[in-house]
Formats: sequence, C-alpha cells, structure tokens
Amino acid sequence: MGAGTNTGTANLGRDETRARSAAVAMVDQRVALDLSGAPDSGQATFRSTSTVRFTTTDDSTWLDLLAPRLHEVSVNGTTLDPAARHDGARLHLTDLVADGTTVNEVVVVADCAYSRSGEGMHRFVDPVDDATYLYTQCEPADARRVFACFEQPDLRTPFSFDVTAPSGWQVRSNSTGTPTAGDDGTTRWDFAPTRPIATYITCVVAGPYHAVTDHWSGTARDGTAIDVPLALLCRASLADALDADEILTITKQGLAFFHEVFDQPYPFGRYDQAFVPEYNLGAMENPGLVTHTESFVFQSAVTDAERASRASTILHEMAHMWFGDLVTMAWWDDLWLKESFADYMGTLASAEATRFADAWTSFAQGRKAWAYRADQLPTTHPIVADITDLEAAKLNFDGITYAKGASVLKQLVAWVGRDAFFAGANRYFADHAWANTTLEDFLVALESTSGRDLRAWSRDWLETAGTSTLHVEVDDDLDADAATGAGAVVTGARLVQDAIDPATGRAITRPHRVAVGGYDLVDGALVRTVRTEVDLRGRSVDLADLVGRARPALLVANDDDLTYAKVVLDERSLTAVRGSLGSLAEALPRALVWSALWNATRDARLPAEDFVDVVARHGPAETHPGVLAALHAQVRSAIAHHAPASLRAGLTDRMWEVGAAAASSAPAGSDRQLAWLRLAVSTGGGQPDWLRGLLVGRSVPVGVTFDTDLRWSTWIELAACDQADDDALAAELAREDRAQTRRFHRTARAARPTDAAKDQAWVAVATVDDLPNEVVDAVLAGWGRSDQRHLTARFEDAYLGHLVDWWATRTIESARRIVRGLFPPARDAAVGDDPADHPTVVAVDGWLADHAHAPPALRRLVVEGRDDLVRSLTSQSAAPDPTPDGTPR
Repeated sequence: MGAGTNTGTANLGRDETRARSAAVAMVDQRVALDLSGAPDSGQATFRSTSTVRFTTTDDSTWLDLLAPRLHEVSVNGTTLDPAARHDGARLHLTDLVADGTTVNEVVVVADCAYSRSGEGMHRFVDPVDDATYLYTQCEPADARRVFACFEQPDLRTPFSFDVTAPSGWQVRSNSTGTPTAGDDGTTRWDFAPTRPIATYITCVVAGPYHAVTDHWSGTARDGTAIDVPLALLCRASLADALDADEILTITKQGLAFFHEVFDQPYPFGRYDQAFVPEYNLGAMENPGLVTHTESFVFQSAVTDAERASRASTILHEMAHMWFGDLVTMAWWDDLWLKESFADYMGTLASAEATRFADAWTSFAQGRKAWAYRADQLPTTHPIVADITDLEAAKLNFDGITYAKGASVLKQLVAWVGRDAFFAGANRYFADHAWANTTLEDFLVALESTSGRDLRAWSRDWLETAGTSTLHVEVDDDLDADAATGAGAVVTGARLVQDAIDPATGRAITRPHRVAVGGYDLVDGALVRTVRTEVDLRGRSVDLADLVGRARPALLVANDDDLTYAKVVLDERSLTAVRGSLGSLAEALPRALVWSALWNATRDARLPAEDFVDVVARHGPAETHPGVLAALHAQVRSAIAHHAPASLRAGLTDRMWEVGAAAASSAPAGSDRQLAWLRLAVSTGGGQPDWLRGLLVGRSVPVGVTFDTDLRWSTWIELAACDQADDDALAAELAREDRAQTRRFHRTARAARPTDAAKDQAWVAVATVDDLPNEVVDAVLAGWGRSDQRHLTARFEDAYLGHLVDWWATRTIESARRIVRGLFPPARDAAVGDDPADHPTVVAVDGWLADHAHAPPALRRLVVEGRDDLVRSLTSQSAAPDPTPDGTPR
C-alpha cells in the first residue's frame, strides 16, 4: 500500500480503539483468501473475503482495511455502497444492532495487494527456480492489508482461514488445515478455528516450501502427556542449507524447558516454523506458525555466536506463546509485557536448556549495548511507554522494550526470588488466559506470590527513563604509587550511582542488587580476589568488605551483571585493563569490561584510538564468540564514527593487520579464525592486493573455506576502493545467481566510489518505491559507507526536502528504513569544535524547527539521527591531539 498509509485515518489512536473495544465484543471471524493467481506476476492482488461476527452497544463503528479495491460490503444481509463507506483505511459501519447481545455479521469482499515491503501478504519469486513464495507479517497493524478486521490487540477472536492455492503448495496457518483438491489445479485448505487471538499474530504461509516434520513428546507439570507436531519450512532452493537437526533440537529443548517452569501446557496444538525470504524482522511469534528470517538458514560458514543468536531467537518466539499469545497486552503501551519477558525467557532458556550455556555473557556485551544506546537517545522512554498511536508503536520495538526490559526483569527475579517470579507468572497466565492485560495485572499476580510491594519498584524501573551509571570511589593510604595503586590499602570505599530521567530532568535513585569485584594480577593473569554484593537503595552504599585490603588492580561495579547500569572504570582500573585485559580468564567479567570501555568511547570519555588500541592488544585473546562478534562491530564503529578523520585510515590499517594476523594464528577452522578474517576483510580497503589474493586462494588462512559470504565481502571492499568494475561484479554474480548474492551485488555496486554509483543508489531507494526492504538495506549498506562521506554529503538538501513526502507516501517500515539509512552522513569535526555549529546539525535543526507539526514518529527518527551525529562529533572534538606517529596516548 502506498500513499496515505502513514497519515490520516490509517494511523489508529489509542483512545479511539479503546472506545471501540468498550462497545464491541467479538464472536468470531472467517477469512477466505484466494491465492491461486499468485504465481502470475501480472496479478498484483488477491481476493479476500472476511466474515466478521460481533456484538456491540454502539450502532456505528468501523473495520480496518487497506486494499486497492473494495467490491462488496454487507451488514446483517443488507448490501452497502463500498465507495461511500471506505475512506481508504476505514470501512465505516452504521445501523448495527446495538443491544450488546445480538450478533451482527459483516461480510467484506476486497482485492488486497501483494506486498513487496514485508507488510501484509508478501510475495517473493525465487531467482533460482522462479518459484513463488508467500507469507503474511501483520505486527503491529498489517492484518488489515490482508483482510478487513478490527485491528487492535484487545479485540481478539477465534479465526478460521480458508485458503485456495495452487495444488502442490504447502499452505500453513495458525491451526491445523485440511486440503481439498479441486479439478482446476488448485487446492482449498480449511483451517480449524483458532483459540481467541489478536489480529497481529494471524499468519498464512503458502508456496512450494521444503518441509521437515517431527514431533515433541513431554509431560506437563500436572502430569498430562503432551505431543506437539513440529515442522520446519524453507524455500526449496535452500533445502540443502537447512540444518534441521539443530533447529529441531533447540525447539524440543525449549518446549521441555517451558513445560518445566510454566503450569499452562503449550496451548496451540502444532508448532511450525517457517524461514521466509525478504523478512523485515528476526522472527514473529504467530501462534502455531512462527516465522523467521531465512538468514537463519545459513548458506555459508557461521560462528557459534550466530548459532547462539538463532537459538535465542527461536526460544524468544517460543516464550511468546505464553507471554503475548496466551495473554496479550491491551494496547501497545504494554508492549514490554510480551517483548521484555520473551527476551529474558529466551536468554534464560538458552543458558539453562541448550548447549549455549553462556548466553548471558553474549547478552551482557551485545544485547545490553543496544539498550544502553537507545536509553541515551533524546527519544528514550520508560519501559512502560506512552504509546498514543500505531506510528509510535512501530518505533517502540527497540532496545528499551526488549533488552532493557529483559535486564530489569533479570534483576527483579534476583530480588523477589526465582520461585516467586515463576509462581507469579503462572498466576498471571491462570488469571488472564485468552485475555488482555496491563502492567497492573502483572504486578498484582507477582505481589501475590512474592509478598513484596512492587509499586515502588515499578515506578523506579518501569515508569522512568534513562540509564543509571555506577562507579566505585576508593580512599586509600598515601604511600601508594599514584599511577598503579600498587601497595595501597583501602581505607574507605563506596559504590555510587548517578541517573537522570531525560523526560523530567530529575535525579533518580533506583534500587540495585549489585556486586563489586576486585581483580589482581596473579601469575600474570587478572583473577578475582574479592567480591562483595550489596543493596544500593540511595545514591551510594559503603563497601565495607574492601576496607583494610590491598586495593585491587581492577574494580568492576556490577560484577556478574546483576543489574542494568553503565559502569565507569576508575583510572587505576583503566591502567590494569590496558595492560592485562586479555589475561582475564572468565568471559562474563571480560564482557563487562569491554562494555564499560565501549560506553566510555561513545560518551567521549575514552578516545576512540584508545579503544582501538585495547582491542588490538587484547582482542586476539578473546575466546567468547558472542563477545568477539560485538567487539568487532564496536571497533569498526569507533573508527568510523568516533575517531578524528586524520586517524581513521591508520586505525583501519592497524585493525586489518591485527585481524589478518589473528586469523592466521587462530586454530584452523575455529570460530575465532573466521571472525578475525571477516574483520580483516572489512578493514582491508587499503590492501587491495591482499583482497585480490583471497579471491584466488593466495591469502586464505589454512582451515578457512572461502565461501560465498567471504567472497562477496571481499568484492564489496574491492568495489569500495575502486578495484572492481561493473563487469567484474556481474561476473561474480553469474557464478552463483540467487537472492542473497543479488543483494551482495547491489551493495557492491552502491559501494563504488563514484558519483554515478551514488546517484544510482539514491534513485533506487529514494525515488522508486518498488524494492523489498531487504534489498533497500543492501543498497544503503553500500551507499552510506563511512569512508565515502565526501561522495554522499551532497544529498543532504535532497534528504531534508524528501522527508515529509517519504513519510506520507510509503509504508511505515519502508519510510523508517530510508529516513534512517539516508540521514546526512557528514561527521567530521576538529578538536575544540562545537557540534551545535556543524553545518549538518544546523541544517537538521532548521528542518526540525520548520516542521514542528510533522508526524511525531518522523520527527523522532530525525531527532535520533541528529543525536547520533552530535555524539560522533563530540567524540571527535573532545579527542586529544594525537602523537606525531598517530599512536594513542
């Protein structure tokens, strides 16, 4: 759907939907979809027939529908004029029976559009075999692109789908389907009524998908035997890459884990998982039919970090079967009631039920970095957010709702106790199964099992915004060496927190259960020699266990990652980290220290070149795949966004040297070898001969299979340094022409350092609205390279001039990606510059001043882009003058 989908009546508001649900009570809904013409690319639409049955106490209401053509509308048997009733987004109904008991029946026949943006009914044609694949994605409000409905989470109802599709296709929905073959080459699938569910978790998947079936048998907590049919689906051309055994193992381990902790057995019968193309998300918790991005069907070698991420996602979506599907939030204000819980439970299940026992370490270094970034933006919000409409809801699927919420829940579990927490969850499910809830409902359930008053905790953690910062203050005797603290005896120590709610400007003193660890060099390695755990209820708390001891070389606040807070290292601890971080044996404290260093870099407290230096010195000793993956992303970002322009080339070359050396010295075939080779390739633009050598096998370390992903990563870097022309890139695509390699090809072409390449990429994403979002991302990855800002700065005026039009004429998801991806890239500042005076900041501020009444969601994206820019400029302008040879201080 194009014009108008982000404006006017399409943007549903909280107050109006609340009034609608107060009057309307759903009975059921039947949806018939005719997808038989889907293989014909000339057919842009499919027939959708909805029969909606409900009672109401209001004689008028509306159904939601985004469709290019509306054919028929009838209310209780009376035919209405579609053109007079449909405003493009809402189908207005009048003369309803409004006694609250009589069932009204509305039938709507429409032609709905196949989507290319991953919203609604997405259609994909496989370039390998020209096969057509369909799937729906409806969250938060795109079911109305597939069928007429009441598009809000608190009007849940049993759904029955009838789907007509080409014979031979796999057709799946939220419940079990029965096929009936016709004599015209089509088959009709009749799906049993679901339990009452919300529109946003309805789903249909159809196409010649490859399927693997299995089942899981277990026992519920009440002793009832359970058998759950399982299925995995992917495109036929990816069948050989589908590692079904591992995915099914994780699935079974998850089902076993959740049946150990939840009283309510899995409530949706079968458990299918479809890996679908051109997906906008990581996954979606459609009950009985979870959809995942097909990037989880690994087509090249991957590290255990990527397998762990996939496992966590699988378990995250499974947790939603209880948190979100069985019990659903009333409105998007309480999105956290499903996403925070699923993020926490997915990580917990990974750590306790699968081989990824160190999942919390990856969470501490990677997932929480996402949360800390989001929580420092000017647009940060409480975990329980104020979501006034659908546009705001779409943008709140962020690091606060997911990772901060999960971190806070982890702390809550530690505070009330695990048994009390799960007892409260089970009370919550029992009291609200197949219904909708708010924060109050959850607090009541948990208070009843924990015996604690959670209102103050909720106010401090769920209803305020911003990140707490923790640091340790130490007093010691005066005989110590000032630089290292060697020989110092602690005479006093305190753990101190600082937090400001950005929304109110008020200081916050949140309660924390937190550990402080002290580490010393023992036989050349940093080893924890003291640990103290305290309750921090005010601004500070004394650390009595440290007094009278030799001052540790390294002090880590929030050791063991018990709470959600940024950690600031003192100068003596920084000295120990610079010299010995790689010797710290345990992965979790290493992850916490790396996290502290990265936050200091983003906050302009640690120069980017210093961060790069620590990574170069100690990164090769990092053994945890999740930590290493996050570290490599952060060091690239440090160079691109926080280092002064004069140092970037040298820092990039240094990381190439480190990466290439680490890949050569790592165990052959290991995760570390692959991870470091990837880093070397991505920083190898200054080494074109080395890159070309990889393509012919000359520079490839022993143990590495130089597969498709690595080849294209190399070609992209060669293209970016003007060492690969269009003919060379086309020849590489011809070696293996499939959807993934076509996206790589798009990135490489957009990465070429020419005005023509940048112009072509701009036109493709900014002026033509026919690319799938996954392809848009591929183009933007090449167009917006940080080392080519001199080529893209000229688009600044065009960007600001197009913003309002993009938002008005594109779907929310499409507009969101291009508003973020095309944000003006100019980010260079000199030491002492005021970021507020930077020309791009001035231009963006001018747009914001001139568009005070632009849609709030659009303004939010622009404000966030501005904040990223200012943070980058602040780091550069605060950086000390480099030494003559460019080495760190």
